[in-house]
Amino acid sequence: MLKVGIVGLPNVGKSTLFNALLKKQVADVANYPFCTIEPNVGIIEVPDERLAKLAKVVETEKIVPAAVEFYDIAGLVRGASEGAGLGNKFLSHIRETSLIVHVVRLFEDKNITHVDEVANPEQDISTIETELILADLSTLDKQREPKSNAPKEEKAAYETMLLVKEKLNRGQSARDLDLTEDQLEHLKQFNLLSLKPVLFLFNVSEPQLMDPAGTTEKINNLLTSLEKSKNPYLYLCAKLEQELSVLEPEEQAEYLATYNLEKSGLDRLVKEAYDMLGLISFLTAGKIEARAWTIQKGTLAPQAAGVIHTDFEKHFIKAEITQYQTFVEFGGWVKAREAGKVVLGGKDYVMKDGDVVDFKVSA
Repeated sequence: MLKVGIVGLPNVGKSTLFNALLKKQVADVANYPFCTIEPNVGIIEVPDERLAKLAKVVETEKIVPAAVEFYDIAGLVRGASEGAGLGNKFLSHIRETSLIVHVVRLFEDKNITHVDEVANPEQDISTIETELILADLSTLDKQREPKSNAPKEEKAAYETMLLVKEKLNRGQSARDLDLTEDQLEHLKQFNLLSLKPVLFLFNVSEPQLMDPAGTTEKINNLLTSLEKSKNPYLYLCAKLEQELSVLEPEEQAEYLATYNLEKSGLDRLVKEAYDMLGLISFLTAGKIEARAWTIQKGTLAPQAAGVIHTDFEKHFIKAEITQYQTFVEFGGWVKAREAGKVVLGGKDYVMKDGDVVDFKVSA
């Protein structure tokens, strides 16, 4: 399952965002640093409008969407890598995630305190980035040079480690380095924080939300000044997202329309997280359930079957496959087969997003 860590300085809106994600109050929201003592973990459904239509076609009431595991991690502060605040404890939680969502406060509110007294988005981003780098340096400092008779691969991994360590000491994040596939493989054992992909999520005010051109320009200028103009980002109003989370779908659509928005920020967040990690969903539909399954782009049919059950990969024979739109248009498998719209996928079939699949396995 995709694991995403929500990080940022104290009082930037992380817990408010997390509450909106869960559509209920599970994280304490308090106007002081370190109100989140343990990482709040929530399993969040991935919005997928296709499932309801599939369920209608196969006449099932059970819908099982794909899911994302979100970690709401306490606010980091300067010195976190050395244990300041509750730093070391929470940096260790980030290591378990595939993607870091770095929440940055762009709104101004004198009633909400800032850990550095004055909100400065550029400085805030630099603070978190620096702490991730320092935590990685602490990890790499513990590595010892291989013995002279060590395997060639071990020596190569050490050389890669030294290269990255030098760049980290210069303030460069590992993710910003031009590393080869072999070098990235060498670094897996260290689980570096600054190597994880980062999605900047700017928490804006409602007036800023209503001024997309001005807000986008401000964010682009900010990221350009930090030499991160190519880094993916989104912006949303966490306060608005929390208000949306308690509304019915029709009410949500009306509320979003007042801000000239078609989708909530949370829907956009999950979609962007999927895209950044190269994930897609294939679908299954039958009397028991309509379900979405998460796989990596480029996954072959047998490995996709293994996501459902490990035995399915072992005993894979073939897969009947049609695209979602086709399945709905023809009203299910029978007529889709009759129309010649179902293909047979073998062990070399590369799965596509929106594939509706019926795996055939041996007993």
